[in-house]
Amino acid sequence: MSEQNGIQSLFTITEVELIYRNPVKPSERKQVKTSQQAYDLLLASWDMNKIELLEEFKMLLLDRNNACIGISTIAKGGIHACVVDPKIVFATALKARACGLIFAHNHPSGSLVPSDEDLQLTQRFASAGQLLSINVLDHLIVTPHAYKSFADEGLHP
Repeated sequence: MSEQNGIQSLFTITEVELIYRNPVKPSERKQVKTSQQAYDLLLASWDMNKIELLEEFKMLLLDRNNACIGISTIAKGGIHACVVDPKIVFATALKARACGLIFAHNHPSGSLVPSDEDLQLTQRFASAGQLLSINVLDHLIVTPHAYKSFADEGLHP
């Protein structure tokens, strides 16, 4: 404790330490070259008991060679929407040392039509990614039976 101008104060400083470990060897990571490959990886991580019940937002994290570093569930919501915090998205990407991202969310209704909010979110995240040298490569809307790729449809920024 120190006393300045008659006021006692106690300063506690928390140390922030970043640690990265990936148990999967780079040579064993699955490469993602197409939207179909991304869909297959992402769908395998989805809880099929909930895919038609509530909306979830996931992110496929890729290295410089488009090999999958991991999949992260960023947000879970209700029937019609979920709130996706960009701080969580990019904190996760930075911690994983990702160079590329593929976003995905499901529409419990089964519709593959992107909403205006879906398109705006993708644009905002692509702009933020440019600032951090992290490429937003695609955004998929997934259902148990099909998907829509923003990149394949020319909807990607």
